[in-house]
Amino acid sequence: MRLTDHQARTIVQLAHDIAGERVQVRVFGSRLDDDARGGDLDLMLELSEPAANPALLAARFSARVTRLMQGRKVDVVLAAPNLKRLSIHDMAFREGRVL
Repeated sequence: MRLTDHQARTIVQLAHDIAGERVQVRVFGSRLDDDARGGDLDLMLELSEPAANPALLAARFSARVTRLMQGRKVDVVLAAPNLKRLSIHDMAFREGRVL
């Protein structure tokens, strides 16, 4: 996985700050390939409670992680009981790695 331990720990802490202590963070996509170069960072936040304002939550988290990653593009997908499950969620659950 192409994240440092510090980056991974900080991403989890940011998720807890924004979405609560029960949130889980998964990395999926090209960042899991140690041989690849560049690319964006794909993250999924798994919420155990319904998301009150999912677009705002995802935008805030994405902005904070983008700053951590020196401007690297960050894509955030939310999984919550009140949100529709899409094929991107299935892929993230199947291939993703929990931080």
